[in-house]
Amino acid sequence: MRHRKKTVKLGRTSAHRNELLANLVCGLIEHRRIKTTVAKAKAARTLAEKMVTLGKKGTLAARRQAIAVLKQESHVRILFDDIAPGFEGRAGGYTRIMRLGRRMSDSSEMVLLEWVEASDAEVSSEVADTAAE
Repeated sequence: MRHRKKTVKLGRTSAHRNELLANLVCGLIEHRRIKTTVAKAKAARTLAEKMVTLGKKGTLAARRQAIAVLKQESHVRILFDDIAPGFEGRAGGYTRIMRLGRRMSDSSEMVLLEWVEASDAEVSSEVADTAAE
């Protein structure tokens, strides 16, 4: 029985799953939004939110923990310096999942995983641009 087991297996070994989730979060950090399947997005969201929480702490120990998980120091630097400070006033819920429909090849449900604050800032800047015209 798998009662109270929270790990999403995603049909992979534990090492492959950890690398997949780390790569998804690094892609999210680099591109601010990623397109993936529902199951992968829900699994990556938990890791991304934990990384933002470490980024908000900002300590050397938190930075080392993030590097141990993500394994890419450049992405951890972006997370700690650019992304995490934008979430100082928010207690959680740093990401959003928007459904896009089904993929043509295998009909799997696709979603867009993105940072909440980044898209809010883009929307407000677009509104400001149209108001200025």
